[in-house]
Amino acid sequence: MNKKHIVLFDMDGTLTPPREEFDKKLLESLRELSLFAEIGIVTGSDIDYVKSQMKTIIRFSELRYETHLLPCNGTKHYMPPKFPDDSYELVHEMDMEKHLSKGCFRQLMMILAASQENMCYSEIPLTGHFISYRGSMINWCPIGRNANPEQRKQFIEIDNSVSPSLRTRELGKLSYRINLRCRNDIAVKLGGETSFDIYPKGWDKTYALKHFPDHICWFVGDRCGEGGNDKEIYDLLNKENRAFQTKNTHQTDIIIRKIIEEIKKKSKEKDSQLDWV
Repeated sequence: MNKKHIVLFDMDGTLTPPREEFDKKLLESLRELSLFAEIGIVTGSDIDYVKSQMKTIIRFSELRYETHLLPCNGTKHYMPPKFPDDSYELVHEMDMEKHLSKGCFRQLMMILAASQENMCYSEIPLTGHFISYRGSMINWCPIGRNANPEQRKQFIEIDNSVSPSLRTRELGKLSYRINLRCRNDIAVKLGGETSFDIYPKGWDKTYALKHFPDHICWFVGDRCGEGGNDKEIYDLLNKENRAFQTKNTHQTDIIIRKIIEEIKKKSKEKDSQLDWV
């Protein structure tokens, strides 16, 4: 079959439990999917997290030859290798500091540093590596990227103990400060379960679609609601019934099999039309 479909997956909460390794129970369904479509992993995380969490696929599985890596919302694109000795090749990368200007970028960092100080007055655990600049986006994690699973669990419980949640409140405050002091074309989104993603508007996960203009694109993700970093691409592709929201890796497996059936159905319809002609 001439592969004209690509299925883009979020990583954390979709292909992996949050901040954990790939769920190997998905291997069988992904292998079947690869017979009908290419695969893409589009995540807010940078390439180091992708390599760590998805090593089962990108190092030890034949799926590595069918899987595009799209870290930082797809503002970076790593092409799959063609031969066993090949590595993933970086073919596209954006520069947030250059895009915003050094002055604006500095203001943005100062705002995030002040926001981190304000969050320290809460009873949340504090570890380290709070602000991570990934070249084309910034990730701010109030408890720190060094948090262990128990500290993450503690923060999530504190975050959800109030309504609206701690992060949802901070999301509105942070967006206001950035628009007031820096510029109003910077987006702030909830990233995963503990952090915020900050990037120029338009550099959300719909950016990944630019790399596949000749493909029929599908998407599966878990953060598709208001404030989530999957919302824009979900809303766009859902207009044509090619987007799915998942709750966990088990549901992702069910969705993959549904997409396979949908692609098969579309292929049969196309073949039927050709036969009629």
